[in-house]
This record gives sequence, C-alpha cells and structure tokens, in this order.
Amino acid sequence: MRHNGWRLVFAMSLLVGVGVGAGACQTQGADNPRRFMSIGTGGTGGIYYPLGGAIASRLSIADSNRQYTAEVTGGSVENVNRVANGEMDLGFSMMTTIYRAYNGRSDFPEPLSRLRLVAPVYPNRVHIVAARNSPVQSVAELRGRRVAVGSPGSGTEQVAREVLAAYGITYDDIDVRYLSFRESSDALRDRAVDAAFFAAGYPVSAVLEVMTSRAGRLLPIDEEHRRILAERFSYYGEGRIPSDAYPGVSEDVPTVVVMNWIVARDDLDASVVRLVLDLIRNHRSYLEQVHNIARQIDLDVLLQPPPIPYHAETERWIDEVLRN
Repeated sequence: MRHNGWRLVFAMSLLVGVGVGAGACQTQGADNPRRFMSIGTGGTGGIYYPLGGAIASRLSIADSNRQYTAEVTGGSVENVNRVANGEMDLGFSMMTTIYRAYNGRSDFPEPLSRLRLVAPVYPNRVHIVAARNSPVQSVAELRGRRVAVGSPGSGTEQVAREVLAAYGITYDDIDVRYLSFRESSDALRDRAVDAAFFAAGYPVSAVLEVMTSRAGRLLPIDEEHRRILAERFSYYGEGRIPSDAYPGVSEDVPTVVVMNWIVARDDLDASVVRLVLDLIRNHRSYLEQVHNIARQIDLDVLLQPPPIPYHAETERWIDEVLRN
C-alpha cells in the first residue's frame, strides 16, 4: 500500500473514532455518559499504534456504551504493567513479555497473575542479519563478535538472549551492543557490528533498508535450535521469512516466531472481549487497509494451548465460534 494511502485511511479511522465517540457521548447526556476505555499500543512509528487506533475507532462505533482510545506508550512492558494495575483496559504486547510478567520473571519482581489473553494479533519473526562483509555464516559463529541485540529490556533483546542461549552463547561470549532498530540498521551498513537481531512482523523497515543497500544477509535458525527454543519456551513457534520479503533473498529463511497479543485483566467486561474478537474476525479487510500486517492475523492460533490463560470470555468465544 502507498504510504499516502495508509496515512489517509489511518487519519480517517482516528477521525471516525473521535468524532463518533464524542457525538455519542454528547447525545447520551450526563445521566448516561459513555465510559472511556483505553488501549495501550506503542510508539507512533510502530505497528501497534495504527492497529490499535483502527480497533479503537471500530469498537467505539460498535459499542454505544463506551468510547475507546488508543494510547501512545512505550510498548509491551509498559502495557502489561498498566493493564495489570488497572490503568488501561487493553494492551498490545509480545508473548515473551506477557509470559515473564504473568510468571514474575526478569523485569517483573511480582507475578502479574491477573493478566489474560484476549486475542492474537500478528507474529513477530526473528530476523538475524549478518553484515555483508562479515565472515559469519551461522548463529553459532556469533561467539566473539559484535552483536546488536536491541534496546535494553525490549522484546527483541529478550529474544536475542534466548536464541543465543539455545546455541550455548551468553552475553559474556559476545561484544553486546544495545541498539534500536534504526541504530542497528545504521551499524550494519557502517560495518560497526557483525550481526543484529530484529524481532518484528515482516517486512521490518530497518531490515529492508539494510537488504536494499546490500549491506546484510539473513541468517537462519536451524531445525535443531528451533526445537531447543520450543522445548524451553512454549511461546516460540516455527516460522519462515518469505523469499519475497526482502531484496536479495532467493529462498525462505527458517526462523522462529513469537506472537503478539491483546491482553486484559481477568475482570474486563465480557462484552468488550467479545467485541474485540468479533471485530478482528469480521472486519479484517478494514484492518488490512490500515496496515498490511493485519493479513497475518490468524485466529486459529486460539485453538492451541496458551502459554498463559485466556480470558474467560475468549474461552467461550473459541467454543462457540471456532469449534462449531
């Protein structure tokens, strides 16, 4: 889709959400005001924000009792914390973060045990890009190399740590560089790092820039180490980066995927959960107009055992809609 078309569709979606919501709130009057509901997304340059804005606007149209707003946030970690604390109603997050939060691991000293999965969004594919001039041909050869692992505490950084560990490599074995996607892309082109990790839905713009300028190569995660990751962490699945995703890639590249989810607390009203699921199922084409990544949403993921519990209404929806 052309960038101008995306901006137009997204701008219209936000205007619809704000305009319809404000009008409905005024017409209902003070005796029966609409309740405001928030959806935590991410930065304005990412994927969470446009998808969250589109979902918020459609929910506001479908729900006469509530007005939904997409909030700009720091992403996965902030969203699960604020949802668990009751500061937001819904939030986008990567399963690596959700799993740690629910179980009280890593950056989460206390289990956020009231978190529940509402709906799957799209899979993040793990991209490992080696600099074109680097002799590195596999992940196993990253030992002793300069490796960009993502921003500190980011989902990409968590993934990088776990993928390297599957190969028996710790941060003590590499020259760790904590870089954002943009910084990693620049470092690959400047030959300042030997490899960089990116965990995101494809095509990743930072990776696209590297591949278009012929400054990098995609490294596969081989079958043995995909199996090791799946055995250690239930949220990893098999995946591939398609050959047509980036210039210079002649065949699919095997990797692992981590799903992005919409999460809520266990006490979120069941009607809201059902509206979210129905919207994703019945209005996919609208979401695809906002961002092509919506084409990768697969609700059949809900038929698989979840790494943390589903919301009770999600369970009911699965039985009524997907299993019938």
